[in-house]
Amino acid sequence: MRILGIDPGYGIVGYGIIDTHKNNYVVDYGVIETPKENTFPERLQTIAEGFRVLFETYKPDEVAIEELFFFHNQTTVIPVAEARGVIILTAKKYCDRLFEYTPMQVKQALTGNGRADKKQMQFMVKTILGLEKVPKPDDAADALALAITHSQINPYLNDNMI
Repeated sequence: MRILGIDPGYGIVGYGIIDTHKNNYVVDYGVIETPKENTFPERLQTIAEGFRVLFETYKPDEVAIEELFFFHNQTTVIPVAEARGVIILTAKKYCDRLFEYTPMQVKQALTGNGRADKKQMQFMVKTILGLEKVPKPDDAADALALAITHSQINPYLNDNMI
């Protein structure tokens, strides 16, 4: 099974693709960046187009996306939510199996500790995937963590399906 993990945002969106048929083999990872000088609708369009290319290139079977959590900065939460909506809509066009996970669920799945710090998470992503170094940027590592989490949790229960 090919899983696309997504760390949503609107300036930088992380993605990570693993193949579970090859023991969580990394297919690709990276980020979709939107230029700050672009209008917000242009930035959303860049995100949608980036994911269209990823879906058509890699044809993932399932998608794991981070669930939004409460932000202290109210000016950030709305644009991130809007970008996440564009990502979900684009994903739904290409893949009918979308799942969401909270940051705590991801930390618990990778480290056994729902309050693990960033370094612990990055170390586990590197170790589980057998990589020589921690994936960069952090958004890509976070997206790979989501894909790993989904590979470890029984997706057939549909508890996290959106």
